[in-house]
Amino acid sequence: MRRRNFLAAGMMTLAAPSLALGQASRVLRVIPQGDLALLDPTITTATVTRNHAFMVFDTLYGLTAEGEPVPEMVAGHRTEDDGKTWILTLRDGLRFHDGEPVRAADCVASLRRWGRTDPFGKTLMAATDELSAPDDRTIRFRLRKPFPLLPLALAKTVPRAPFIMPERLIPAEPGVAIKEMVGSGPFRFVAGERVPGARVVYERFDGYVPRPSGTPGLSCGPKVVHFDRVEWQVIPDAATALGAIQRGEVDWWERPLPDLIPAAHRDRNLKVEVTNRAGTIAFLQFNHLYPPFDNVAIRRLVLSAINQADFTQASGGSDPSLWGGKLGIFLPGAPMASEAGMEAFTGRTDFDALKRELAAAGYKGERVVMLVGTDSPVTNAASEVAADLLRKMGFNVDYQAQDWGSVVQRRTSQQPPERGGWNLFAVSADGDFFLDPTVAPAIRANGKDAWIGWPNSPRIEELYQAWFNAPDQATRQAVARDLQLQTWKDVPYIPVAQVFLPTVVRRDVTGVLPGFVKFWNVKKG
Repeated sequence: MRRRNFLAAGMMTLAAPSLALGQASRVLRVIPQGDLALLDPTITTATVTRNHAFMVFDTLYGLTAEGEPVPEMVAGHRTEDDGKTWILTLRDGLRFHDGEPVRAADCVASLRRWGRTDPFGKTLMAATDELSAPDDRTIRFRLRKPFPLLPLALAKTVPRAPFIMPERLIPAEPGVAIKEMVGSGPFRFVAGERVPGARVVYERFDGYVPRPSGTPGLSCGPKVVHFDRVEWQVIPDAATALGAIQRGEVDWWERPLPDLIPAAHRDRNLKVEVTNRAGTIAFLQFNHLYPPFDNVAIRRLVLSAINQADFTQASGGSDPSLWGGKLGIFLPGAPMASEAGMEAFTGRTDFDALKRELAAAGYKGERVVMLVGTDSPVTNAASEVAADLLRKMGFNVDYQAQDWGSVVQRRTSQQPPERGGWNLFAVSADGDFFLDPTVAPAIRANGKDAWIGWPNSPRIEELYQAWFNAPDQATRQAVARDLQLQTWKDVPYIPVAQVFLPTVVRRDVTGVLPGFVKFWNVKKG
């Protein structure tokens, strides 16, 4: 099912790499987009945790540059019983970092755990009568009805990818984090060298066997490691980060501050490239459990005052080529995107009128606890614009600035704001988080089972299920349009900006792959 061909636009053509390992004693030093606060990718949707997880773990299927699922850990699959039985076979030579072979039982346990938390995983598991491991290399799905999107579900990269972990490490209780980072991916996590807020270290896994052929894509193809170590150096201050890469102390700055991009362009030792053509999308997430944003009338007033251009320019800097345009709930240019109901974004500026309407809607001056990740450039910029707007509207904003890792941990709290909870935060994620309902993290509105913020809208849920049950692409697009219109009515969250931020690498770094940040196939020198 071809649904993501737009992602291939602007991507470099890549030949299959040599499978020879790189020279010994090579180190790649990287400034990541933020601190790695949470390690387990199954219990968080944080992008930095996803990036970490793709170094340590692997998935059964990967995505091509066009977004199509292809075998990764599996050698292949076959279907029986008119598509209601899928038989997946693991390829030879797969081992975990502790030396144990990857067994089908590990895969089954990992998929069951993933299927309890990920929306696409829940949809797949709801269609599954039995998921079993008949032997060490065979995974079998017995379905209630055909589910042609099964390989796509097992190849997803956002927001929770179905990473394969050893069965012995998977907790019996849902929501409990795994204690050890043992995967079968191309890198080993070096737990003893991790310094929270400052440093994360990975080493090449000598037992990793790349696929013997294919072209590297978003998450597929031969994953060839040319470094003995990859060191993440967390540098929250952007000016310090720029100085570090200019002096050659680091090789790669994943997400530079937009205001410093011109300085990076002027340095002949640096390359500034937009590698993720889906861009970065920022949105405002409400806590629906407590006042004032448990009130839909108040959420609608905030929506009516949003001017996306203000957020885009603040997040993307002064270069218009890095700005996106109108942003609905799906990625612009993707098959599900539309401008349905975009007139809801009126950008109202009569703040006296907005204050009166806010009071009439039931706002009583409650403190609005806003969590702000200051070390994430797009998130910080969107937060500043949002806080200024909310204050002008009459909200009593408690602007709580902290590092993004602290936000990631605190935002999961369902406690009242006065007891360590929150009311609102801005967040940014790769644009491919918003392709369609299979991956969009904030699209669900099923209360306590929804994404952080826990919105509740029976109509949104009805449309979500209708999208999966649609018989063809035209019907899916019609449902996606209705889903967007309903989102403007219920306002579970508000998309505010799309920007195309470049990454910065030293001139001698080559092989950077398109899409989200990856550290295989990269070379230096």
